Amino acid sequence: MKWILPFLTIALLFGCTAQKDAGLNMEEQATDETRYKAQVNNSEANNNDRISMGEASRRLAATARTMPGVNDATAVAWGRYAIVGIDVDANLDRSEVGSIKYTVAEGLKNQPYGAESVVVADPDLYARLKEIGQDIEDGRPLQGLANELADIAGRAMPEVPGNLVDDRADQSTEQPKKKLSPSESRELEKQQEEQSNHHK
Repeated sequence: MKWILPFLTIALLFGCTAQKDAGLNMEEQATDETRYKAQVNNSEANNNDRISMGEASRRLAATARTMPGVNDATAVAWGRYAIVGIDVDANLDRSEVGSIKYTVAEGLKNQPYGAESVVVADPDLYARLKEIGQDIEDGRPLQGLANELADIAGRAMPEVPGNLVDDRADQSTEQPKKKLSPSESRELEKQQEEQSNHHK
């Protein structure tokens, strides 16, 4: 019995101390949680998410049409970007066309997708953009869109003299060394057809 009383006293002291520390840890933990709480900025929904790409294209084109000097406009929006093509008088100087493009860009900057848009006044690009917009409205496959964009990029890319391939007509052979027989030619066509999964 002599040992039980001191043992209980020590257990009671250490037990209460552990309980007291646990209470402090909870308070510290609550303080840490409030210290590391995430601050939320104004979470207003982005206007770009509320409208479709077709609607964004129509709005951009309508806004561009209202600008002075613009006869007609078309737009194609995708992702967060857009291309706006404008039709202007053919007899305008380059500086006047640049001024009209700047005015259109200023008018578009507060529109959804307008801040990330490119304004072009080239007649060929305008016609191609109009065709792309019509294809999208008609629900045609994206292959037509890809072809038009490839044509636009090919037209806009400059030719660099250092990248041009030299024609070496003087070094070419005058006659092929071996002609294929008709059966070999048919066999070659058959292999090509199989390799292309029967697409022409």
